[in-house]
Amino acid sequence: MSAIVYYLVLPLVYLISWMPFWLMYLVSDVLYLLVYKLIGYRTGVVYENLKNSFPEKSEQELKHIQGQFYKYFCDLVLETLKTLTISPRTLQKRVRFVDISAFKKFYEVKQSVIIVMGHLGNWELGGARFSQSPYHQLYVIYHPLSNPHFNRLIYHMRTRLGNKLYAMNETIRGMIKNRDDLTATAFIADQTPSPKGAYWTQFLNQDTPIFTGTAKISRKLNFPLIYVNITRPKRGFYDVHSEILIENPNLHSEDEISELHTRRLEKDIMRDPALWLWTHRRWKHKRT
Repeated sequence: MSAIVYYLVLPLVYLISWMPFWLMYLVSDVLYLLVYKLIGYRTGVVYENLKNSFPEKSEQELKHIQGQFYKYFCDLVLETLKTLTISPRTLQKRVRFVDISAFKKFYEVKQSVIIVMGHLGNWELGGARFSQSPYHQLYVIYHPLSNPHFNRLIYHMRTRLGNKLYAMNETIRGMIKNRDDLTATAFIADQTPSPKGAYWTQFLNQDTPIFTGTAKISRKLNFPLIYVNITRPKRGFYDVHSEILIENPNLHSEDEISELHTRRLEKDIMRDPALWLWTHRRWKHKRT
């Protein structure tokens, strides 16, 4: 059955991917009406997340952010499919590196780095664009899908331009194996970990568990942390901002590292909340 579904969906996926951007965004506008206005996909989850994250905002303000988020969410889904066929030239036009000096600094001294970021802005287009940079080999950590057909599609989508992947449970083993290569390993650190063994802090006004893997691995390998934020100056165009967050992780505790990257991401979410992935049940766990 999974193979049948895959081969039925695949032509539509590629049809969207081959669309010119202007037509894709018309499709996205229709998708917004279906997903948000008609179906109401996870609207309860999104509104509750926004309400708890911004208790100072009125219902009208929260509804406005929610509407802006769903418009962006539909763009994000279709733009992600676009990475299946997008050309390097189009990527360079659509995704701009505002400042890549942090990577250049460590590249010149042959130092591998860890990228820490969140589900803010289009991380898929940002990753694809990084494949065209002259510096580190990018490795992206991913969670393999249970459906082998769609898993191969996602794998192809993320590696076709030269990036490489680590399966989540193979990350530390792979990084140790490749430690003599010049790599940048991207950790998307705002996912929901098991509460057991997580670092707990206040994030967006809520008690939140944070993955400790970023901190543990950066200290174990002594890889500097570069924080990356992706903004959207206008529809269909992105700016990638990067800065050195921690140059020497061994001078910091794991908790300090977790706190630093969490606070940095929180600042950017509060600046442009519509670009964060509010559909996730980020706060489903409670501290015990």
